[in-house]
Amino acid sequence: MATARGLRPLLTLSRCRRGRGGAPGARALAGVAPGASQVDNSSGFLGRRPHRRHPGVLQLPCVRVPPVLAAAARALLLESSLPGVEAQVPALRNYLWSRRVPVEPEELQRRARRLEERLLEDADVPPAEERLRQAVLQTLRRTTYHWQELTYNERLSLVYMAARLDGGFAAVSRAFHEIRTRVPEFQPQTLMDFGSGTGSVTWAAHSAWGQSLREYMCVDSSAAMLDLAEKLLKGGSGSGEPHVPGVFFRQFLPVSPKVQFDVVVSAFSLSELPSKAHRTETVQTLWRKTGHFLVLVENGTKAGHCLLMDARDLVLKGKEKSPLDPRPGFVFAPCPHELPCPQLAASKPLACSFSQAYHCIPFSWNKKKQKEEKFSMVILARGRPEEAPRWPRLTQPVLKRPRHVHCHLCCPDGHMQHAVITARQHGRDLYRCARVSSWGDLLPVITPSESELPPSPAEDPLRVNKDA
Repeated sequence: MATARGLRPLLTLSRCRRGRGGAPGARALAGVAPGASQVDNSSGFLGRRPHRRHPGVLQLPCVRVPPVLAAAARALLLESSLPGVEAQVPALRNYLWSRRVPVEPEELQRRARRLEERLLEDADVPPAEERLRQAVLQTLRRTTYHWQELTYNERLSLVYMAARLDGGFAAVSRAFHEIRTRVPEFQPQTLMDFGSGTGSVTWAAHSAWGQSLREYMCVDSSAAMLDLAEKLLKGGSGSGEPHVPGVFFRQFLPVSPKVQFDVVVSAFSLSELPSKAHRTETVQTLWRKTGHFLVLVENGTKAGHCLLMDARDLVLKGKEKSPLDPRPGFVFAPCPHELPCPQLAASKPLACSFSQAYHCIPFSWNKKKQKEEKFSMVILARGRPEEAPRWPRLTQPVLKRPRHVHCHLCCPDGHMQHAVITARQHGRDLYRCARVSSWGDLLPVITPSESELPPSPAEDPLRVNKDA
């Protein structure tokens, strides 16, 4: 039986300089804090399991779209005979990946005022009012992101299906896998999918909880998308029995505030809303509809991550005047805390994203059999988190080196840590658990807040490998 006997503490961050030229007080890559962090082995978490199956492992093997769904998608695309679809699919995929939120009118006015002041300062002779106005408008057109609402007709819906069906299925499957692994007793009966599109959430939920789910509510403003999703459920035809029973389609959210669903999902839909006010109203409505879990998924970009953090803060800090469900909310995943995101607070903000491998639908233009879906997610839950200590999450791939590994961790104290773990300094159990862990897993270790850490001398992060 594997035990954590004699384990030394985990390497944690200390406040020191990034090399010789770094600013004082900046976080170093690694610092030794004796007696500060320990492996969470109070309950014998390994038991008789091997290290590669420690309870923090959440990686999902390469997922595959159900064969029935893949066959239906190929049949519909072949039947439509869309011209130039091979070029339209990657173009739409790239456009959706680079998509950002629209600029708010207040921000646009602030930019215009700053431009006007700069032009007046640089000009020797103040320009005429009309010329100044034209110069400001021309600069704004050139530097401002031009957001456009996508109208999904029958043709664009088919192109979207070919471009995003398998990738969207993989991302949502990874989010559901997190809930299933950590809360295996949870058996939802109802699910609502906002911005359901081609219905990939329904198929992923059926693969995860098909035995317990009895109602799927798919909400999408596009009638063409809903029609396509229904055809996919029926194997590519407009008639016949659906492969997933209990699926209902509608173009608007349910009106009654008393109706709740065990799981509410919004996958790649918040970025399609035209303003911050629309996103705020939508997130509040989705949270009111949530009985247990609210799953939000967006692109693994800075724009997608910022959208999710805004929604997360809205749920955690928002106070309704007369909530029908008084239970508070907390972050179930991926954050091990309810504090501000340390990725966005860094000097160079990074997107907190994850990656999921999937088998591509064998369309004629898919040269690769497998791809990686990069996405950001936030899972919010009703109630209060367990009193047990939360484990830090790996926010980057583990770098494996001879006799040591590099782990980038988001910790329960709301800080990022870069730990260099060795068997000699931290014990065999922790070293082997870290070595077999992957991007997105939880590392079974208790890390105290920075105020509890003993002072440690500054070190040059470039020498971490030599010290290890």
